[in-house]
Amino acid sequence: MSEPAGELDRTFHALADPNRRAILSVVRNKRCAVGEIADMLGLSQQIVSHHLKVLRAAGLVTGARSGTRHLFVVRVEGLAVGKGFFEDFWPERLSALKRAVESSARSSDG
Repeated sequence: MSEPAGELDRTFHALADPNRRAILSVVRNKRCAVGEIADMLGLSQQIVSHHLKVLRAAGLVTGARSGTRHLFVVRVEGLAVGKGFFEDFWPERLSALKRAVESSARSSDG
């Protein structure tokens, strides 16, 4: 596996919570302030701030100040950690499927 285990664990831990996944959906395409996210999801600003801290530690969001507001947005590079983990499974699975199909085709030809 190419990613350090700690980074992958932080990513999956962050994604395991439904509120954090909802926050990622909100900040997927635009920068949002904590208050905006809280209003959209019906959560307190304190809860949203906590979840953003976990998401930020996992590298899944990034924040920047705009005046007095702290705006957050998805960090696509952070999502690549989880994506890379799952992509490692596909070549083997596709090869196994190909062998099974070819084996089945040979059996039905005979």
